Amino acid sequence: MNDPIRVLIVDDHAMLRAGFRTILDSQHDISVVGEASTGADAVAQASALNPDVISMDVQMPDMDGIEATRRIVADTDVHSAIAIVTTFDRDDYLFSALDAGASGFLLKNSGPEDLVAAVRVLAAGDGMLAPEVTRRVVQRYAAPVSAGADAPARLELADPFTDREAEVLALMAEAMSNAEIAARLFIGEATVKTHVSRILQKLGARDRVQAVVRALRGGLA
Repeated sequence: MNDPIRVLIVDDHAMLRAGFRTILDSQHDISVVGEASTGADAVAQASALNPDVISMDVQMPDMDGIEATRRIVADTDVHSAIAIVTTFDRDDYLFSALDAGASGFLLKNSGPEDLVAAVRVLAAGDGMLAPEVTRRVVQRYAAPVSAGADAPARLELADPFTDREAEVLALMAEAMSNAEIAARLFIGEATVKTHVSRILQKLGARDRVQAVVRALRGGLA
């Protein structure tokens, strides 16, 4: 039997932390190992616990969730995937979270099943953005690529993508799952996983979300 997914819940509202804990601890494959009510406490507990996944609020005392995410991601001894879970569907939160290294973005009005799914997806090494959020990411980062003189320099990879990897990356940018990509390209899901792993390696990305952001910024998707 696999070890349960270890989760740290970060939120300055005790009632919300309790609700998240109840939802997550009810799952046989998930275990809440800690709670934090401030950004500074989140950084300290992430270092001490090294959880698999962190559910991170944004607005908190002493340090917001964006800065806490940035510090946790910068700690090479911590290997946690971070999902921003916020009440506010704001572009500045979304893009700042992605820039800081978050792997997911979830709104607090989402259903309990969405929180559980996000934890499992992030623990598996993938990123999770809602389709409407993904569209905004694509629009934000792809726009400068077609903006003529203002476009950033194209990212040059030491090991360029194969044609198939480029196809898979384009579908990743549409927020397709491995199963959906496999069906679209008429290939096996295991083959898709291999292509995704190679894409992440070539881009130096830790998950699908970061890979898509880097590829869009560099004009590769």
